[in-house]
Amino acid sequence: MVALGGGHGLYASLSALRLLDTDITAVVTVADDGGSSGRIRRELGVLPPGDLRMALAALATGSVPNAVCTGSASEATGSVDEEARQALPWATLLQHRMGGAGALAGHPIGNLLLTGLMELHDDGVTALDALAGLVGARGRVLPMSPRPLDLVAEVASVDPDDPVRLRTIRGQSAIAATSGRVRSVRLIPEDAPACAEAVQAIADADAVILGPGSWFTSVIPHLLVPGLAEALTGTNAKLMTILNLEPQVGETDDFSPEEHLRVLREHCPGLRVDVVIADTDAVTDPLGLRRYTDSCGARLVLASIAAPRPGARHDPGKLSMAIADAVAVRKAESKRTARDDAAPRPATEQPATEQPASEQPASEQSATEQGVC
Repeated sequence: MVALGGGHGLYASLSALRLLDTDITAVVTVADDGGSSGRIRRELGVLPPGDLRMALAALATGSVPNAVCTGSASEATGSVDEEARQALPWATLLQHRMGGAGALAGHPIGNLLLTGLMELHDDGVTALDALAGLVGARGRVLPMSPRPLDLVAEVASVDPDDPVRLRTIRGQSAIAATSGRVRSVRLIPEDAPACAEAVQAIADADAVILGPGSWFTSVIPHLLVPGLAEALTGTNAKLMTILNLEPQVGETDDFSPEEHLRVLREHCPGLRVDVVIADTDAVTDPLGLRRYTDSCGARLVLASIAAPRPGARHDPGKLSMAIADAVAVRKAESKRTARDDAAPRPATEQPATEQPASEQPASEQSATEQGVC
């Protein structure tokens, strides 16, 4: 499986995937320009290491998050992995931030390790593979592009008296901190190269996951790299979207689940989403969301995937079971031959979650045929 994203959202999906019996590849955004990552990329010109570090921490030896996943890891796998009980938690070391008030203050150890390896190897992928081997990562971590990128957002003011209704904000950290409603994002440069290994991983995958995470700054950027967008729209893998548990302040305030899916389509019109996974309690209008996913030809999986409060966090065990359910459908479907896919399907063979085309409203038929989700 391939999971795309960044930050805490990608950490959540990877923490779930490592509980399944599957090969894992994480494709990580490289547009961070704040905090430790911003300091390192400005001073050394390397890929911002923060989101890459977090992905490695999620997959590292001993990183099963029992504090979040109490009682759930055993439900998903039968028992908690022995490596989760080892005395040396590599994830803790990678995430540890240096103290004090000097030049190293605030830098996570993992950022420094990865930066050193990138300088030694002069190649981000080789450096990530080396650090993954060091920490015993259960999977591979790749950048979405071999070079650091910048995000630019069009942000609408929420103040009716503001004379400037639409502002252009540059930089991931500035976008996250600005007030207003993000309308769209783009990358600089717009023709950014895709990581070749990431493109190949998508081509080889049985399933690809987008989300959860910061929608405009961690999820959508993958759709803006031409090579990745082409790979995602052309893949035969089942493409799943995992929705957030709550709107993110400054990015998706007041966004409905349907709005999250709509902006994906706006930024990558050819994207086809096969499965949408959402938490039952986070969806206030499940019938409305189901109508929307049905109109796009996507299967909706509503399940309890949130960890116990406080905080809005996905429970790795519960999320892994929701993903496994979606993949199991794909495995059954993958037994069809290319000839079966090309032939018209009799009405009696329609999947239980889909309506026969003759019973779908005209608007839903056109949405499904165009693959707008």
